[in-house]
Amino acid sequence: MFVDRLLPTLVHLRHATTNDVLACWFGVDRSTVTRAVNEARPLLAERGCTISPGVRLRTLAEVVDHLGASGKTGIIDGTEIRGRRPAAGRKDRDKFISGKTKQNVVKTMVVTDGAGQLLFCSPTRPGSCADITHTHPSGLVKVLADGPAVEVLADAGYQGLGAQTGGRVITPPHHKFKRNAPDWYEDTRRCTNGSAKPTPHAVSGSNTASPT
Repeated sequence: MFVDRLLPTLVHLRHATTNDVLACWFGVDRSTVTRAVNEARPLLAERGCTISPGVRLRTLAEVVDHLGASGKTGIIDGTEIRGRRPAAGRKDRDKFISGKTKQNVVKTMVVTDGAGQLLFCSPTRPGSCADITHTHPSGLVKVLADGPAVEVLADAGYQGLGAQTGGRVITPPHHKFKRNAPDWYEDTRRCTNGSAKPTPHAVSGSNTASPT
């Protein structure tokens, strides 16, 4: 039946599931899944139901090159994921306590474009690791400093990266200087805090700080 071929094809397109896994899920042979996908995909494509191959970005350097080539603004931020507290007696047990939430978490650094599309996710580190410290193992500073001229927005946790990257990272001014902050400061703060997506005004309004 066509439905029997359509369902594994949709799962394959949506989740990029391998044919071996699909065969296990649907209780059929791998060759049956391969034949079903090969038959159903062209039929779906003829009716406009297809997916774009997209851009594959495997390293942080490729992400920065992609932002530079496309002229897009990037956003970096740290995100925390709650987890079970390490076993008693573990020497680094306290390292997983977040200074922000006071809970046991692991932290990762993410890079998105101005529209919020995820481009890079770093390996996790204990929750006590500061956002700016998290950039060192990934080599973000060197990649930005040596890469194309891009504009990357970040929150106050990344203050200091601008000087280290030739002005490529734009952070809110220190609290001592907020009174004289430029117009784009509020848009940047809202975007990096996740309360709003960047607007064309926010991007164009910060061009004065972009290295050219």
